[in-house]
Amino acid sequence: MIRVESVNKQFAGRRVLHNLSFSVPDGRITALLGANGAGKTTCLRIISGLLKADGGEVSVGGLDVARHPLAIRRQLGIIGDREGLYERLTVGEYLSFFASAQEVPAAELEQALVCIRAELELNDLWDRRIKGFSQGERMKVSLARALVHRPSHLILDEPTRGLDVLAARLLRKTLLRLRAEGTAILFSSHIMAEVLELSDTVLVMAGGTIVGDGTPDALNEQSGCGNLEDSFVALAYGERELMDKQGALP
Repeated sequence: MIRVESVNKQFAGRRVLHNLSFSVPDGRITALLGANGAGKTTCLRIISGLLKADGGEVSVGGLDVARHPLAIRRQLGIIGDREGLYERLTVGEYLSFFASAQEVPAAELEQALVCIRAELELNDLWDRRIKGFSQGERMKVSLARALVHRPSHLILDEPTRGLDVLAARLLRKTLLRLRAEGTAILFSSHIMAEVLELSDTVLVMAGGTIVGDGTPDALNEQSGCGNLEDSFVALAYGERELMDKQGALP
């Protein structure tokens, strides 16, 4: 489980996160919705240990992120807003390097690579250098890097951005399989159809805090709207009256 409790963060005196609190249970997919600047990426970076919170506590699998950063990273698979791919390496070389960096035992390394190669359909890419890959191919490699060490928790920052239909479909299929295996998954997205298809819980962020938390149906009931997109706008922007005047609400 991922727990975020009363987390605060400022940059140059500007408040980005304010008393942010939520949890991501094992075996569930939680979607993080918010406008640009709502604090989603900052939140994900703090959970990942890439940023330090100014206050509050974050734990992954019962371990405090600030106190146990290396142990946390072995439990986490991360796809961030920057890919960080080593373009001179082949896919096989790249994933072997990251599996070793994540301390996959030498006796298990080859099997881990065989499994991730098959699961993410990487045969055609395996011996190719990453330089020149399409956006969809790069995302497949990023996903393989995040999963090669079999993490129990997965964080994804807008993972389907720039993907074609087949690549996005493979990603969704992979996330649903991981959920069934008990992985705790947190992802940010702006695509409502994707959120509806994947998420068990939706968190709506605005002003660096959570303003809505529940299933899509629960958020619709909370906001008084008839669909998730309208509920998101009403909760995140406080525009229910404007939407009503425009006839967007039932």
